[in-house]
Amino acid sequence: MKKLSFIVLLLLPFFSSFAQILQPVKWTSKVEKKSDTEFVLVFSATIDEDWHMYSQFSDENGAIPMLITFNNQKKNFELVGKAKESKTEQAFNDVFGVTETFWSHKAEIRQTIKLLPTSNKVAQVTFDYQVCKQSCIQGTNLFEFDLTTLKSKEVKVFTKVPLAAAAVPAAGTDVAVITDTIKQDTAVAVQATPSDKVEAGKPATAQKPAKEKDKGLFTIFILAFLSGFTALLTPCVFPLIPMTVSFFTKQSKTKAAGVRNAVTYGISIILIYVLLGSLVTAIFGADSLNALSTNVVFNLVFFVLLVVFASSFLGAFEIMLPNSWANKVDRQADRGGIVGILFMALALAIVSFSCTGPIVGTLLVEAASKGGIAPVVGMFGFSLALALPFMLFAMFPGWMNSLPKSGGWLNTVKVFLGFLELALAFKFLSNADLVLQLHYIERETFLAIWIAVFGALALYLFGKITLPHDTPGGFISVGRLLLGLLVLSFTIYLIPGLWGAPLKLISGFPPSQTYSESPEGFGGGSTTGLTSAVNLPEGAHSGPHGIAAFEDYGKALAYAKKVNKPLLIDFTGYACVNCRKMEDNVWSDKRILSILNNDVVLVSLYVDFKEELPESEQYISKTTGKNIKTIGNKWSDLQITRYKTNSQPYYVLVNNAEENLNPPVGYTPDIEEYLAWLKEGVSNYKK
Repeated sequence: MKKLSFIVLLLLPFFSSFAQILQPVKWTSKVEKKSDTEFVLVFSATIDEDWHMYSQFSDENGAIPMLITFNNQKKNFELVGKAKESKTEQAFNDVFGVTETFWSHKAEIRQTIKLLPTSNKVAQVTFDYQVCKQSCIQGTNLFEFDLTTLKSKEVKVFTKVPLAAAAVPAAGTDVAVITDTIKQDTAVAVQATPSDKVEAGKPATAQKPAKEKDKGLFTIFILAFLSGFTALLTPCVFPLIPMTVSFFTKQSKTKAAGVRNAVTYGISIILIYVLLGSLVTAIFGADSLNALSTNVVFNLVFFVLLVVFASSFLGAFEIMLPNSWANKVDRQADRGGIVGILFMALALAIVSFSCTGPIVGTLLVEAASKGGIAPVVGMFGFSLALALPFMLFAMFPGWMNSLPKSGGWLNTVKVFLGFLELALAFKFLSNADLVLQLHYIERETFLAIWIAVFGALALYLFGKITLPHDTPGGFISVGRLLLGLLVLSFTIYLIPGLWGAPLKLISGFPPSQTYSESPEGFGGGSTTGLTSAVNLPEGAHSGPHGIAAFEDYGKALAYAKKVNKPLLIDFTGYACVNCRKMEDNVWSDKRILSILNNDVVLVSLYVDFKEELPESEQYISKTTGKNIKTIGNKWSDLQITRYKTNSQPYYVLVNNAEENLNPPVGYTPDIEEYLAWLKEGVSNYKK
């Protein structure tokens, strides 16, 4: 027994070294027979708590979408339709500025295939995917199906397929990424579409939505609620408050009846707008709304709509529903009772449409881009704010005396909203440009447009610009002056963004720094890092904040030996959210930036880099058995083989003999903790 314990103690470090190889996704597969020639391949995944695995049609500008490759080297089968996915979730990623589509807890994908006459009844399918929590992991799984026995298995070691038999996705296939793809004679890459989704075998509705999605819905509600209050302050709605409340108080026989009727009126307003949100969700589909957010036509149409709404608010024309609608509804309102009150609420919605329509339209556009029940939540928040004053003033008529009188300030509110809608419109135009990668609306162009829009708004608030419906006046109020100063301050805040400032207040609205004319800002470099390419070592480039960064491990190590500095290995990914957070929020600290610039040599190894290695450098990993054919595969295999972990970000400080100077660390958002780690490694190198 003692001998066994001794052996266990000896082996414990060996096993613990592999404990960091994370496998947050567990796959199973099966095959269902539909006929003698048609079969359904079913893939089920169980995802660990708090991890997200990204769908095939998640925005390619965010986390890496899944790629399914149906290996068809023997011409065994053909695909029947497209792969169908179980229910997914959506959340906005403010780091990449896109809405991502993913699974939590469970996922299921189904693909129907039809056997060909020459088939040997064997099918192989490769899954390449990304799964993220605080770190991100690139996964690859190969499944093999025997359609004669209806059995399936996961092939753990990919050594059956010769490296020389290279394969590529079918021509014209829309594939966002390819990771560790097994080479075959012929491969067909298939991407699911939102309309092809099916529910998993077990109901997904019983699961809680992701926290990010809850947060997004709450944000929609708050914005909609504030928009409802803003709509109250427009010329079409504000004057109706005293008129409507007076009607209920005078027509009702008792005070209690007046209050009851006013509450019914308010509830009717809420029901009308919530019904509108429900119709939008029902027409487009709760799950397909989000997919529209990355659709070029969707974004261009809503850009035009918002420009039209903005022009209306600025005074170019009035958007009104036909007068006959209002007259018919008004006649129904004379019927009295609950039905009459309901038609009174509908009459309010129609009469005030010229002011509320653009606000409601903008809300529905923004909510639709979030997907799910966001349009319903948005309309509930908007209508609640719109209805509350009518109910409260009916309960407490004395409050009416405190309301300001109608006047020119109501049109100022309307114009202010017009400028905001004009600024928001260019976000949708930017989305379309990003999807098409046209580079017409790059970061500098977007910021220049916003600076012009908000600069013009500041001039308007200061009285330097007048518009068609403004009331002539020789002075501006103190409130308008203060609001003008606030807008002017925001405009000035935007200007440094043209030179590379991060502009964290509007993170997610403009394109990222990488999608710009000058990724390092005007002048070609950050003021906090290297400012000239002349200063860069051979083989390095200007990385985040102008830091000299290598992407080749061998060149970086050779340079570190030459200048006698420790090597900082940064295992990262282009689609790694927390990698960007570390670079933006931690590396930007002056103390850390000084160390990265002066005391270490940085090499950033991108594990999702898709450029293929020369064929002579491709190999099969002795650790994982996977085909190493891309540069990203090579760095991922290095991380797994040497450091027994597969998540990013991951930071290692080594000396010139490639020995660790201190224990490696992963995602470390605490600046002081990361600074202490860097200092410890540099200090150990100098000993």
